[in-house]
Amino acid sequence: MLSAEGLGPLIPRRRGDAHKGSCGAVAVVAGSVGMTGAAALAADAALRSGAGRVSLGVPASLNDIFEVKLSEVMTVPLPEVRKRRCLSLRALGEVRVLLQRADVLALGPGLGRYRETVELVRRLVLETELPLVLDADGLNAFAGVADLLRERSAPSVLTPHVGEFARLSGLDKEQITAAPIEVARDFAAATSTTVVLKGAPTVVALQDGRVAVNAAGNPGMATAGSGDVLTGVIAGLIAQDVDCEVAACLGVYLHGRAGDRARDRLGEWGMRAGDIAAEMPAALVDTARST
Repeated sequence: MLSAEGLGPLIPRRRGDAHKGSCGAVAVVAGSVGMTGAAALAADAALRSGAGRVSLGVPASLNDIFEVKLSEVMTVPLPEVRKRRCLSLRALGEVRVLLQRADVLALGPGLGRYRETVELVRRLVLETELPLVLDADGLNAFAGVADLLRERSAPSVLTPHVGEFARLSGLDKEQITAAPIEVARDFAAATSTTVVLKGAPTVVALQDGRVAVNAAGNPGMATAGSGDVLTGVIAGLIAQDVDCEVAACLGVYLHGRAGDRARDRLGEWGMRAGDIAAEMPAALVDTARST
């Protein structure tokens, strides 16, 4: 069971002479027309979890939207499929440049499933040597070919909900909900990844067979964008030199604790994903003080 007492000592502490360059850099590649919110939530959450710098690669025609939505995130307009307003395969070279200044890649929120975007995702995942947090349409790009994930040389954290996990694994949703610990454990071992199977409760399966279960969180977190916030939080922790498996466990717990703080302030009915992200700094303080 994940707890504040066990995780508090693992929260990264900043030195007195810390600067943005020493606190880690996150690259987020996300977004398409109609789904700019997913990309913005992930990027903002990476900052709120302590990353020193976040760069967000988005389809070029949507860049102005992100410039307005995000004050502290650096945006990078990337080549797109013009009529679809989603990332094209031509973006691969510019993303490679973006990743040269990053410590971790968060990939997938709101990308869409157009064939060029899917191919871009697959190539990025298989060639980058950065730690990876793969979510949403990043996961959907590997539906039916999840065995390819074993080819990565760097650590990978997958953050599927039940529907995404069903597409990724080929299992029925009923099989997954009946035995979430077992199916997550088996998939993590088969793909050499860390699997964060989101649900009530969320479970984190590590490659060595251990599984952590999260007790924090509440039904108010069942809202669009909540998973995108989790993606950003885990990536932000990895950027601060937290081990990927630890970051997955710590991120899941902090996400739930932030959700509980938002519920206590607002109630469960009207919570939004942004409310969870807004509580992340206080959730970090609460957890750090629990040790």
